[in-house]
Amino acid sequence: MSRGGARNRSGPRPDEHSLTSAARGLVLTALPPGGYEGEVPAFPLPSPSQREQEVWAGAWRTPQACVWAAQPWRHRTVAMWVRWSVRMEAEDASAALGNVVVRFADQIGLTPAGLKENGWKIAPTDAEAKPAAANGVPTPRRASSRNRLKVVAGGSA
Repeated sequence: MSRGGARNRSGPRPDEHSLTSAARGLVLTALPPGGYEGEVPAFPLPSPSQREQEVWAGAWRTPQACVWAAQPWRHRTVAMWVRWSVRMEAEDASAALGNVVVRFADQIGLTPAGLKENGWKIAPTDAEAKPAAANGVPTPRRASSRNRLKVVAGGSA
């Protein structure tokens, strides 16, 4: 029996912490928390405004840009997100325009849902990787539910 549906958001999303996803070998691509440090490509749409060029340059400093650089086919979608998000800044922008911006942001991985949909996660910084609880003792990781199960002798099925 197939899982999910015909659309990219139907059914439950894979969860990197579930045993089912672990059995399937789900691996999320870790993006560097410092962002992309390479060269910003030229804006691929005609006649960019000054504001579009500023947003474009800022977008290329995000961690997601590390993947966009390796996948040039995404550049036009990123540029469309830039163009529509700049239009969304106008005082009279409509709610429909806001929906377009969010959809593009999901496609290029700029939202939490978009990160998950693309199979990406932003790697923790050094400070986040070593959380300290009270008295400097690290917080223990939550055990798997499988580890919490106990075998009961004399049980019948």
